Amino acid sequence: MAIQAGTYKLGPDNASLHVETGRSGAAAKAGHDLIIDVTSWEATLEVGDSSSLSLSADSTSLRVREGKGGMQALKDDDIDDIHKTIDKDVLKKKDITFTSSSVETAGDGLKVSGDLEVGGKSKPISFDLSETGGTVTGNAAFKQSDWGIKPYSALFGALKVNDEVNVVVEGKLA
Repeated sequence: MAIQAGTYKLGPDNASLHVETGRSGAAAKAGHDLIIDVTSWEATLEVGDSSSLSLSADSTSLRVREGKGGMQALKDDDIDDIHKTIDKDVLKKKDITFTSSSVETAGDGLKVSGDLEVGGKSKPISFDLSETGGTVTGNAAFKQSDWGIKPYSALFGALKVNDEVNVVVEGKLA
């Protein structure tokens, strides 16, 4: 079933938005694949004759939910350090926005294209949204370096966050 016409508001109250990272390098076993929740964001999806999607997120609201892998579990100090690094070195406290240039019906969902601004740089990106039982889901993979972001590395480059990250949204359409 295609997404019904209407205006839908999404945010932390009725949806989740998170970033998934991976790791590489000679010391990859020491690091963690992270799931990082965006805790302050809002999106508006309009479906109809003139469909659109806009999203804004506070980059300082990213919070580590889970660290998979690694030689030992993430400690609170590690998580605090990750938050500081994201704010200071990765996203530099610059807000994240997305504004669609086109939203088209594609199968049971939507094909969305538009401009994603991250770290002060805007570039085009496309992704799909699908709907099942009133729940919309979507994900967009992109390379941080395409937005001028240098992926985090430690241990003199032996541990690296992969350049490509995946952003996932899931929420109830009401």
